[in-house]
Amino acid sequence: MAAKASRAKPTAARPTTVAAYLASLAPEKRSVIETARDFVLKNIRKGYAEYMGWGVINWGIPLEQFSDTHNGQPLCYVGLGAQKNYNSLYLMGVHDSSSGKYTMPFPETLLADAFRKAGKRLDMGLCCLRFRQLEDLELVSVARVIAMSTPQEYLAYYKRVKGLA
Repeated sequence: MAAKASRAKPTAARPTTVAAYLASLAPEKRSVIETARDFVLKNIRKGYAEYMGWGVINWGIPLEQFSDTHNGQPLCYVGLGAQKNYNSLYLMGVHDSSSGKYTMPFPETLLADAFRKAGKRLDMGLCCLRFRQLEDLELVSVARVIAMSTPQEYLAYYKRVKGLA
């Protein structure tokens, strides 16, 4: 009996550098992601490394600095990526695999209250803030969340939540 031919489409290799990722985007998506990346870079505390992970731009703590992560990947603090119908800004808390919940190092109501006061729609699931243009976001509160923790504070928070401290 002959083996069935696979109908699966071959997948393109994911870009491994930020420059390659940006170059892979359609011009209109690239423009939004570049603007959002500049926003993150302007607001994130010094000490976080920028790298590609999970197919999106990440800022976090590399494995060389901390390798005891729950998934063997660098500890991501912020992520940014272009999706088909929207863009995502990942404001990472810590995934508690035992409860399936994200517990964030900032008050959960911070973004909801700020978006409501600004008359903007908050489109967020767990840690993923969805937007089409950067102006869709309430930028003051998003900047506060991004700037909230130094790498040392975020790592201490992670270790405390994971019972490693």
